[in-house]
Amino acid sequence: MQEAENTRLVQEGFAAFGRGDIETLLGYYADDIVFHPAYGTASYVPTSGVRTGKPAVVEFFKTLAETVTFSSFEVEEFIATGDKVVAFGHYAGTTSVGKTIETDFAMVTTLKDGKITHFKEFCDSAAINAGFAVAAGV
Repeated sequence: MQEAENTRLVQEGFAAFGRGDIETLLGYYADDIVFHPAYGTASYVPTSGVRTGKPAVVEFFKTLAETVTFSSFEVEEFIATGDKVVAFGHYAGTTSVGKTIETDFAMVTTLKDGKITHFKEFCDSAAINAGFAVAAGV
């Protein structure tokens, strides 16, 4: 039963993100969340790097909104086991430097006591890096 409840919470979080309702999304996160978007992205990618705690995650979403305009963000499947839920999907968008990014993803969440305590995104980091390379002079 824990897996079904965890999956429901993660699905609700993705739905909030899809609506642009970051305040509701943040309600699903533990205060001390460890948030690691897009493993392998270069330091010049504005959303690169681990964030710890809700204030840092708020800054991440602010930066994301300023630097990527999504044309699609689709979650295709959820798989849960124990305290982990993995979401598989695909997103595409345009970066603030005018380049298109597109990648499949696996986003892994860990939950405890009804809150997301860890978030990790695995995607085509080379595509993300290329989407911001002009801004870095690369």
